[in-house]
Amino acid sequence: MGRMRYTTIGSGAGSRRVSKIALGAMRFGTETDAETSYAILDRFVEAGGTFLDTSNNYAYWASGTQGGESETLLGRWRRDRGIGEEIVVATKVGARPTDTVASTPNGWAAQRRRRWEGLAPANVREQADRSRERLGVERLDLYYAHVPDVSGVPLEEYAAGFAELVKDGVIGQFGLSNHWSWQVERARAANPEAARPSVLQYHHTYLRMRTDIPDPRLSVDGEIGVADASLLAYLRATPGLTLVAYTPLLSGAYTNPAKPLDPAYDHPGTTARLAVLDEVAAETGATRNQVVLAWMLGDSLPVIPLIGASSVAQLDESLAALDLELSQSQRERLDAAGR
Repeated sequence: MGRMRYTTIGSGAGSRRVSKIALGAMRFGTETDAETSYAILDRFVEAGGTFLDTSNNYAYWASGTQGGESETLLGRWRRDRGIGEEIVVATKVGARPTDTVASTPNGWAAQRRRRWEGLAPANVREQADRSRERLGVERLDLYYAHVPDVSGVPLEEYAAGFAELVKDGVIGQFGLSNHWSWQVERARAANPEAARPSVLQYHHTYLRMRTDIPDPRLSVDGEIGVADASLLAYLRATPGLTLVAYTPLLSGAYTNPAKPLDPAYDHPGTTARLAVLDEVAAETGATRNQVVLAWMLGDSLPVIPLIGASSVAQLDESLAALDLELSQSQRERLDAAGR
């Protein structure tokens, strides 16, 4: 296992020092059983990891529930292991289904058609209380708006709702996930400094994803959840913001031929970047996954890779990237590929 690195998210009273790698708990308690989940969590903490990520809707698509299984497992693990405030737990609100289904024969595709809760301030506060209860914490360290509101609530109104939770000590920091960069700016402008969004969570990896493919649920203009050039430029220009990058390893597609890349990666830039990625992997003796993580960890932008793992072995592979130092030449070649 590599030697953990640390950074600070947020500022003021709600700021927290966290590990530079975060561990996603999306499948814990559903697709990943409790014993395996505990083993992964224990290894992450043993390696110095202090930043966990979940949501109030994880993983509703696994068995037709409304979610909450991941938070529940994390709460039980915290109690069983005597975990206190040394571990930062981020969770989310806004995409939890309000209905129930008997089964999920078509998996995620069928689940996306279910009704989501939205971000009305009353619901956000109620769900914060439920998340705190499941997690067994007095305050949510970091609370994201998971997606833009889907029920007609104006952005300024739900941003103000998160600000009230910060003021009341219910949450430490307000985060935004899967919003357009203009929405991030508008939410930051609407809230007082102590309650401005301080952490952003988007899909970000070494390969560049097309963002012009409409998302029928969230935007006819394209894919809203990707850290595109506009979002990265905003991050670069805004001191105090941190990007938490989800699915940095493409759910195994970098290394597992059985998991093809998303069609949004089907463009010439992908071929060029994969070729350089393989060159650097051969030079360093590392895996593609480890090179991707090392590239992200060494970025001049404040980026925290959010990794997933379904086994301790997968986690260990990712943690080994902490010891991989890319040369300036390797980083320059990786950055320039596909231009």
